[in-house]
Amino acid sequence: MHVRKGDNVVVIAGKEKGKRGRVLRILSAKGRVVVERINMIKRHTKPTQRNPRGGILEKEGSLEASNVALWCGKCSAGRRCRADIKEGQKKRRVCVKCGSVIESA
Repeated sequence: MHVRKGDNVVVIAGKEKGKRGRVLRILSAKGRVVVERINMIKRHTKPTQRNPRGGILEKEGSLEASNVALWCGKCSAGRRCRADIKEGQKKRRVCVKCGSVIESA
């Protein structure tokens, strides 16, 4: 998976195209990601002890991982990244276009 939890991403395809958000969850078995305030869905829930009123809840739905790109702050655009390994340093992700390091939260 090319994104991690906490990464800033931009949606590059679908009805939410162009919107940016932070990755909340990775569903690696399905190849999907959940992005903050993107692809909102409504859930009709019955009253429970935890939620005594029940009703219609709004929450984030998942997106196909291939439909999001990492957000490069220096380029101000969605970019691909590559792994950069320098001697004596940890592996890090680097923007393909500008070469700046992409930090994850």
